[in-house]
Amino acid sequence: MSWQYLRASIEGGFWRAYQDLVRREVIPFQWKALNDQIPGAPKSHSMENLRIAAGKSRGEFEGMVFQDSDVSKWLEAAGHALGESAPGNDQIGQWAEEAIEVLAAAQQPDGYLNSYFIVKEPDRRWKNLREAHELYSAGHLIEAGVAVYRTTKNRKILDVVTKLADHIDSRFGIAEGKVRGYPGHEEVELALVKLYRITGEKRYLALAKYFVDERGRSPNYFEQEAAAPDYRALWGIRELDYFQAHKPLREQTDAVGHAVRAMYLCIAAADIALETGDAALAEACDRLWESATSRRMYITGGIGSQAYHEAFTFDYDLPNDTAYTETCAAIGLFFFSNRMANLHHDARYADVMERTLYNGIISGLALDGHSYFYVNPLEVHPEACDKNANFAHVKYRRQPWYGCACCPPNVARLLASLGEYLYHVDGQTLYADLFHSGSLTTSVGGREISIRQTTDYPWADSVVFEYTGATPANFTLAVRMPAWCPEPSMKLSGKKLDLAGLNRNGYAHVRRTWQPGERLELQLPMRAMRVHADPRVRADWGKVAIQRGPIVYCLEEADSGPNLQTVTLAPQAELREVFRSDLFGGIVAIGAEGRGWDGSEEPGGSLYRSAGERGESQPLAPRKLLFIPYYAWANRGAGEMAVWIRE
Repeated sequence: MSWQYLRASIEGGFWRAYQDLVRREVIPFQWKALNDQIPGAPKSHSMENLRIAAGKSRGEFEGMVFQDSDVSKWLEAAGHALGESAPGNDQIGQWAEEAIEVLAAAQQPDGYLNSYFIVKEPDRRWKNLREAHELYSAGHLIEAGVAVYRTTKNRKILDVVTKLADHIDSRFGIAEGKVRGYPGHEEVELALVKLYRITGEKRYLALAKYFVDERGRSPNYFEQEAAAPDYRALWGIRELDYFQAHKPLREQTDAVGHAVRAMYLCIAAADIALETGDAALAEACDRLWESATSRRMYITGGIGSQAYHEAFTFDYDLPNDTAYTETCAAIGLFFFSNRMANLHHDARYADVMERTLYNGIISGLALDGHSYFYVNPLEVHPEACDKNANFAHVKYRRQPWYGCACCPPNVARLLASLGEYLYHVDGQTLYADLFHSGSLTTSVGGREISIRQTTDYPWADSVVFEYTGATPANFTLAVRMPAWCPEPSMKLSGKKLDLAGLNRNGYAHVRRTWQPGERLELQLPMRAMRVHADPRVRADWGKVAIQRGPIVYCLEEADSGPNLQTVTLAPQAELREVFRSDLFGGIVAIGAEGRGWDGSEEPGGSLYRSAGERGESQPLAPRKLLFIPYYAWANRGAGEMAVWIRE
């Protein structure tokens, strides 16, 4: 097993539009939000906290204990964006430099850097690992430092984060005089692996492994910490499984607790297994990935079904209208699945990456880049959200910012870095995991190669790979055949290939000495299809969802009228595909004839009626339905929405 850094250039199509949006709108908007310059948005105070910590401003700390992490994720997004020459990058670069200067000035002589504890409680550093998020915030800053240094070679930020990592390493571990603690919110573990990969410093990898392996051991550190006479709780969360600290990771069998934390822990574990060849750790990752995706994942790729503790519950418990499905959790699942693809070279991991990316992640971002969902439900009735406290976490309008704003910059950093997750390499094989229009130049088997993809995916069904290297090269191109497509086909220089003979774990392996200009054409016939859930998913029994290619669809009141809970779709109803250039910048929409109650007349009779009573039923009238991509809902004002409808 091995890991190799790749960064493909996205040059057109669906994902180029998103990356342009991030650079043009999202990064500037979020910089303003972090500096409290968005009228009507919740106050961030993130940059001001750091300026106070740096002695550049006066005032009090405001916000969450982990408020610094919003700046770090924004800085990471900026770093990724600066990896290519593009309009607006000069301004983004200036903002990034400003943030780095403030961070460097705020850092303490021993390397510690956290504005909450520098400004508000300097005597309580490292005294509440369970809740205070110090290691979590450090992890995001380290990730930002790696991203910025990788694209810009800015040594100042790398020096800041290595000094911070060295401080953490000096404090935590099993050696005499160190504290055998670990973070309440996992993040630093995966960040330390990234720092190891860019610096080659093995202490960082060893520290990451320590944090993963120490977690959940007996005696439990969190219980010991809470028993200390000077311990002071922030939220008072006591359940150890919320923190994935109820038992060592290697013994865990189910994805439990806070969904984002669980994913970040698993990402680090998979990274460590990849770096060290630790088979037992890889097996633990296998179990937890299966638990999360086979029994606890929504059709959109969302995870974490309940608002309480933002957590997993139990197998097949996937309610639609109260779904929590935090954007950050979907992002975590995307990253975890990417690591699993690197570990096992199996297309099912990239299938989940794709499902999550096209549905549960970009649904968290408005199409104008200026508002966000923290929660991504699969069914919405606005009046319930306004008047029923059980739905208080569900929003039917994206918000310009949040008091706890972890999701907005998380979306930005993922989309800005998407070119790093389109391929992976193992030995002589280049694996094409996700489809896009763009180019990659990298080393495969010690030899430089260049590949270009051309496609209008996800709307069109053709993906063309062209070898663009200057000289011939012998290697294997392994192209994912998506699970949603039952009948893919492939041609090499116009000659049809036998995919059955090339298929290994869902990838078509094409081995040859590639000649400059040689083309491999993949056809993925797309048609709108009905999807049914496992019958153990109680919320979806008797219902159907619509999917075309990787895109999950929904009904929205703006197109299909109110009272979506009454809408039914006959099994034999035709699903008509139509390209709508007037909607959401151009989409393939799906029309169908259904039935539903439009609410124009009161049903009559009593609230509950016996058979034969007047008004016993309300006839359902024919209704024209229009299914739109789930990611695009709530971009046209308030209204009902549903992914699953009655069949």
